[in-house]
Amino acid sequence: MTKLSEELLPATRRALLHRVATEQARGRAPSLVASVARDGELVWSAGRSMVDGHAPDENVQYRVGSITKTFTAVLVMRLRDEGLLSLVDPLEKHLPGTGAGEATIAELLAHTAGLAAETPGAWWERTPGSTRPTLSDVLGEQPFKHPVGRLHHYSNPGYTLLGSLVEEVRGAPWAEVLRREVLVPLGLNRTSVRAEAPHAGGWAVHPWADVMMPEPVEDLGLMAPAGQLWSTTADLVRFADFLVKGDARVLSAESVREMRTPSAPPQPESRERAYGLGLDLLTYDGIDLAGHTGSLPGFLAGLWVSDRDGVAAVALANCTSGPLVAALAADLVKIVAEAEPRIPETWRPLPEVDEKVLELTGPWYWGTQVLALRLTADGGVELGPLSGAGRQARFRANGDGTWTGLNGYYAGELLRAVRTADGAVSHLDLGSFVLAREPYDAEAPIPGGVDPQGWRGF
Repeated sequence: MTKLSEELLPATRRALLHRVATEQARGRAPSLVASVARDGELVWSAGRSMVDGHAPDENVQYRVGSITKTFTAVLVMRLRDEGLLSLVDPLEKHLPGTGAGEATIAELLAHTAGLAAETPGAWWERTPGSTRPTLSDVLGEQPFKHPVGRLHHYSNPGYTLLGSLVEEVRGAPWAEVLRREVLVPLGLNRTSVRAEAPHAGGWAVHPWADVMMPEPVEDLGLMAPAGQLWSTTADLVRFADFLVKGDARVLSAESVREMRTPSAPPQPESRERAYGLGLDLLTYDGIDLAGHTGSLPGFLAGLWVSDRDGVAAVALANCTSGPLVAALAADLVKIVAEAEPRIPETWRPLPEVDEKVLELTGPWYWGTQVLALRLTADGGVELGPLSGAGRQARFRANGDGTWTGLNGYYAGELLRAVRTADGAVSHLDLGSFVLAREPYDAEAPIPGGVDPQGWRGF
């Protein structure tokens, strides 16, 4: 058994159990297990089963379907961080001859490559991977359904291509690379490409009667990077924490933040949902979540994490349809976030500060709009309206007196302080915008100039 960390309040635990029990009964799941972590520590877990006195715990494996894609995306991001490829590279540069090589690596990660949702021929999830021995079998003669880069269209074959890309660049099988570079470093000892006891069996529950039959379990072959993995709720909440904080042995916090940044437009059926690089992004009852869902015949999976609240939840069930595990996992995050909101860290002053940076803080004017620049504890800065709504952004210090935007309108844009010959600050330059200490400061190089008569009444 996994040792639980600091326990939640009794009322919170009962609310979580009630939600899980309700979903298992309503969805007629042979079994269902869920876990919640707070700030990376497992704090609650519960299972329900049709077998009296025997319920799954947080260490029982279930097949997690497309949550596998997030693991594959992590491997691709590692290749990028090592300089072995760029996300804007066309696939053809590294994996030639696929027939889909015009799509970029970023487009494949974000499901904007225009590829078909499924493979041609028989339903790939219920047939052996050996029936699709080559990429041409996976893609078919017409792999594209939409123009490349135009819209978000979920594609399972797209992640087969990414798995093959990993194999081509690493010179080793996808499963071997995954275990060596992600599973072992993160301590995900109960995550594997094939079932390892104890594990659940997959079932199909009749839609109109309380009877069921077993589902087949197939090795997906080349499609494995899109949906092969088995895992546990304990492993997956640990993985969810990594997707927020990063881990120097696998991916930096900056790179996992990039994965959580929208790379595809919100989906038409839900303006609350977008897609990053291998991650679903969802606003659920006002809570911003990142994660993924998964399904294969006999199994359903949902994983969500709230960066703001420090809460992650995973729900797994062993039936083809019925329980709404994605909504369940989101609800578990919401229950904890609302019932036991995160206690803020104790405020502490910075251990030291660069006087040249400190003098940049305070109000700045972009034209007539007043903005405030503040230092952050990590050495970066924040810029946003002094009051009311408007563009806000965090900036990372580059170590040379400049900062790079991390989010919002200014993501990727450069902020720098422009100084006069005597070292005094003239103005801030933000992607060509001039920010001055006074509205339309006559001493600053305001584009278009400043009326020589200055401010006046009418």
